[in-house]
Amino acid sequence: MPSQRRDSAKEMSPTLTPEVNVVTSFSFDSYQLEEDELQARINQQADGVLTFMEPGKDAGCSSPEPQDRYHGIYFAMLLAGVGFLLPYNSFITDVDYLHHKYPGTSIVFDMSLTYILVALAAVILNNALVELLSLHMRITVGYLFALGPLLFIGICDVWLELFTLRQSYAINLIAIGVVAFGCTVQQSSFYGYTGMLPKRYTQGVMTGESTAGVVISLSRIFTKLLLPVEKESTLIFFIISISLELMCFVLHLLVKQTDFVKYHTTLTKEKVTWTKEPYDKSFRYRVHLNSMAEEAKTENEENDHSNGLELQPESDAGGTYMRFDVPTPKVKNSWPSFKDMMFHRYLVLRMIWAHMLSIAVTYFITLCLFPGLESEIRNCTLGEWLPILIMAIFNLSDFVGKILAALPVDWSGTNLFICSSIRVVFIPLFIMCVYPSGRPTFSHPAWPCIFSLLMGISNGYFGSVPMILAVRQVVPEQRELAGNTMTVSYMTGLTLGSAVAYSAYNLASTSHIVCFHTETYNSSLPPEF
Repeated sequence: MPSQRRDSAKEMSPTLTPEVNVVTSFSFDSYQLEEDELQARINQQADGVLTFMEPGKDAGCSSPEPQDRYHGIYFAMLLAGVGFLLPYNSFITDVDYLHHKYPGTSIVFDMSLTYILVALAAVILNNALVELLSLHMRITVGYLFALGPLLFIGICDVWLELFTLRQSYAINLIAIGVVAFGCTVQQSSFYGYTGMLPKRYTQGVMTGESTAGVVISLSRIFTKLLLPVEKESTLIFFIISISLELMCFVLHLLVKQTDFVKYHTTLTKEKVTWTKEPYDKSFRYRVHLNSMAEEAKTENEENDHSNGLELQPESDAGGTYMRFDVPTPKVKNSWPSFKDMMFHRYLVLRMIWAHMLSIAVTYFITLCLFPGLESEIRNCTLGEWLPILIMAIFNLSDFVGKILAALPVDWSGTNLFICSSIRVVFIPLFIMCVYPSGRPTFSHPAWPCIFSLLMGISNGYFGSVPMILAVRQVVPEQRELAGNTMTVSYMTGLTLGSAVAYSAYNLASTSHIVCFHTETYNSSLPPEF
């Protein structure tokens, strides 16, 4: 009788016998094909079914993708961009206060160079630790490092004036260094963060960077107009900056808990798991047997016991029910090796090198001129108001450029690099706004305003498009790394630009000597200077 059953089983075919249907998936990444799962459910009354599945998951019950219905997540990402550039802008935008407090010094140049050098070290460190520390931990640390110096300088230096002039100068440079570390870790982490979201959110973050400059410039203009006492206007200016930074931090803590963010970040990260044995994943299978089950058990019982499998026979209306549970192996997580980390970065670099060069050149040219050289442009009529207006125009036009970056234009990496390089023309144009000393070539205040407008628009556009497109050149699981790598290139351009800006300081430092002793230079200049 057993031999007859065996012969009849050999003659049966799943095609000819609907009652015997076998569904198998050997994909250990998905475990269960959706089509097979659906077919298995349709034939749930069949006598024989073999399925592989992941414990605790049902592929047929996946939830739909959450939507950003009211654009709240986009607005939050825009404010995030505000948050990681607002502290730096708060320090350098009150250029009139800095010039009055530290006359005859290169305070703006020193702050800019300090910020860039620390930021470059921070972004390299963040890129090295991207696989070792969680994303939100890095962002939270960045916010705390950015808020601390703002509070300290606002209270101890601006309000209470606890330090001497020399001490205050050094403390402000230390504060800008701490801000640089925190904001850069925060910034590079956010680029990796938004790289896991749809691409419009990367554009939102970069638009927020420009929004920070616009908001801070307008804040400084209004506080200076409404409060004639410089100390009071600067203190209110710092209070506004601290309040905005706190709001951005609280909003980030709320947004990271939303279903939309969790869905996209989980979807990307679950594809990358650092294990010593990458294929050592737990699964289980169930076997439903018909009347032939008893014979199958007899033939395979010895093999099952040798493999440590438990046989749990249960009664079923269709025959014998046999369940095989494979013991769940313990997977030991380990840090990625240095070789693996470098190999992954090499793969990313090979895909986005042109975009990296483009964004590096864009910010190199900008930092050669802003904020250092622009802050030193003088006019006998406008006095200290001219650099404030020039910086406000740059920030506003940069904001417009980042909005234009949302336009669906298909740029190649090479074309982006060429267009970014053309912006080098702004360097001689701005130099001619301060040179020759005393009687510059472009002496009318309209010229630096026009140049700043054009430079701001081009900086906003060509500083955003490479970042937006680069993360789309790699597979989803590498987008956080691509975003961090682009930030390294971005900071490299800023560092080199700041170094070149120092060479331009000698040109600008004596450009306003002719007007320095005139009565119209700056009506708010204290008499002791």
